[in-house]
Amino acid sequence: MVKDLPESSLPDGSEIETPIEAKPNEAISEVNDSPVEQVRLTVTITDDPTLPALTFRTWFLGIASCAILGFLNQFFGYRQLPLFISAVSAQIVVLPIGRFMAATLPTTPIRIPKTRHSFSLNPGPFNLKEHVLITIFANAGSNGAYAVNIITIVKAFYFTEINVVAAMLLTQTTQMLGYGWAGLFRKFLVDSPYMWWPSNLVQVSLFRTLHEEEVRPKRGQTRLQFFFLVLISSFCYYIVPNYLFQSITALSFVCWIWKDSVTAQQIGSGLSGLGLGSFAIDWATVAGFVGSPLATPGFAIINVMIGFVATVYILIPIAYWTNSYNAKRFPIFSPHVFDAYGQPYNVSIVLDRKNFNFNNEGYDSYSKVNLSIFFVYTYGLSFATLAATVTHVALFYGSTILQQTKEAFRDQIGDVHNRLMKKNYRPVPQWWFYVLLVLMIGLSIFTCEGFHKQLQLPYWGVLLAAGLALFFTLPIGIITATTNQTPGLNVITELIIGYLYPGKPFANVAFKTYGYISMTQAITFLSDFKLGHYMKIPPRSMFIVQLVGTVISSQVSFGTAWWLLTSVEHICQKKLLPEGSPWTCPGDDVFYNASIIWGLVGPKRMFGSLGLYAKMNYFFLIGILAPVPVWVLSRKFPKQKWISLINMPIILGATGAMPPARAVNYLCWGTVGIFFNIYVYRRFKGWWAKHNYVLSAGLDAGVAFSALLCYITLQMRDKNGMEWWGMELDDHCPLASCPTAPGIVIDGCPVFK
Repeated sequence: MVKDLPESSLPDGSEIETPIEAKPNEAISEVNDSPVEQVRLTVTITDDPTLPALTFRTWFLGIASCAILGFLNQFFGYRQLPLFISAVSAQIVVLPIGRFMAATLPTTPIRIPKTRHSFSLNPGPFNLKEHVLITIFANAGSNGAYAVNIITIVKAFYFTEINVVAAMLLTQTTQMLGYGWAGLFRKFLVDSPYMWWPSNLVQVSLFRTLHEEEVRPKRGQTRLQFFFLVLISSFCYYIVPNYLFQSITALSFVCWIWKDSVTAQQIGSGLSGLGLGSFAIDWATVAGFVGSPLATPGFAIINVMIGFVATVYILIPIAYWTNSYNAKRFPIFSPHVFDAYGQPYNVSIVLDRKNFNFNNEGYDSYSKVNLSIFFVYTYGLSFATLAATVTHVALFYGSTILQQTKEAFRDQIGDVHNRLMKKNYRPVPQWWFYVLLVLMIGLSIFTCEGFHKQLQLPYWGVLLAAGLALFFTLPIGIITATTNQTPGLNVITELIIGYLYPGKPFANVAFKTYGYISMTQAITFLSDFKLGHYMKIPPRSMFIVQLVGTVISSQVSFGTAWWLLTSVEHICQKKLLPEGSPWTCPGDDVFYNASIIWGLVGPKRMFGSLGLYAKMNYFFLIGILAPVPVWVLSRKFPKQKWISLINMPIILGATGAMPPARAVNYLCWGTVGIFFNIYVYRRFKGWWAKHNYVLSAGLDAGVAFSALLCYITLQMRDKNGMEWWGMELDDHCPLASCPTAPGIVIDGCPVFK
């Protein structure tokens, strides 16, 4: 058994060196490390400020990584099997390239004409700080541009045109607006040692693995050896679920036993039902939608799984089998919209194609919009999650925020990492963020007003979206920085603009993007800044790299999407595409249906007085009140530390990724996460500290490399493997999507009497 490391040790077991500036009688806030144990076990407290960071190699490899990942992820995003290539892949690939450049490029300084400045193509060995900045570039490329979804549904689902300049400006402004919010909250979400951003520890661990020299333990492996062993194993194995036996991405044995039972398949299907007993033998299923469970704290995993079980195995079955909202007329799990007769909703009847507004006469003569029972409660729980986030942060972090505000003005927030950063590097001036914020708001208003007929959103909509993002960045940032779970603003933004400006589908999605994505971009920026904080990267270099990376990735994503939308015939139209064509756009399909629900038909006819689901608004009240009992109990029983770990926003929002995530994703994610981040973390903390995040990075990278190579060498050439039962990307539960109400006729489904 591996013994637990002492709190004063690094993951490799070596003792932490005390910095010269530390004093014996320092206050608690000045202790010689982070107050968070996972950070102490993963992040070093040393720095070498003499290492060059923003070098020619950084720019060359960083821009290349950003552009390539931006292109690939946008390209694969339209396909039936979306492939996400994370920055971890670039993080690994650029290391040997960077070292090759350091060994071959000339070292002679190059003087810039008519100036006193010069630079070198090769300032010395390829170092850790260059590697981190290149990875930040890659992060910008891997995240893509959410506004591309708007361009896609306009051209491929609504079959109309959007000006290329409007599309380009929309993509750029929505990606850049969030930098202003990030600048406002850096003190709270980056400088505070209690905001530890768990997902960053995966990359920190991998950086240390790739750069630090480590003595191989007797009968053991170094972290680098372990990483490459995992990567090679993951790479080799993934050809099975990706190419040879795709059905193992979701195995639902209940369906195979009861082949003719709709109810059994609804319960057992991991893709179209409740997933009871389903599982997968595929890391992409485990981490594909909910993220790596190895990077999520154990208490957060428990909260998520409590919420998942309560929703999927208690709430939804009760609602469905009591026929709440005529649930039996529709599939138990579906992101699509239906009419009152259980058929797919005919949008053309309620859409005035001349100006793309709501056709009230057509709606009155046709049908109200109906949703599957899971989709109904997905929206209700999203209402509760957002309200609970505000209450939770106010109750549990309110006094801390006030205290940190005072300390921020006195510039006293921090731990050893803060002290090293302040001692060695110049901070980013606050006015940089303010100028960028003002410019982006102005350009956003120009975009929406200048192309109003196409985007439909007036100037006040941009300002309101910006206000919502500003209000929610801090509370959602705190949740993300402590739990690795990020509640989204997509539903609340759709709800607000849907009431204020109904019948305008394009205005709705534009408002959602300006509000939701500017907040998300702020969270991403802050997360990357915390990574730079841990790795001791000059803040100004971080800011420049993030800014340039966002500009490049936005344009690459836009260009790739525009090329595909104008060159692939019938893209996103599954019924019109040739058999076997991969260009089915599953994510954009969900986005399109949301534009119908919230934009075209509007929340008043869905969740208001004219709709079927007005009672879902009670979830706002549930969310506001839910954290209160937990807070009261935590104050009454302060010695019971587990009470304060109950996180109601996480519990209520546990199934927020469904759809497109399915039950099998959550079941596998929770199983793996509980094993490693609770059992292994407690029993074998030394092994966990050394290998856990390296294991996560190796699995991710192996899957990405294998999928990419398989596509380039085989699938791109229409060589899709043998035709057999196991090659279907399905869990073989064809009846799981069938309605069970009497008289509903759906192809391939039995008709109940």
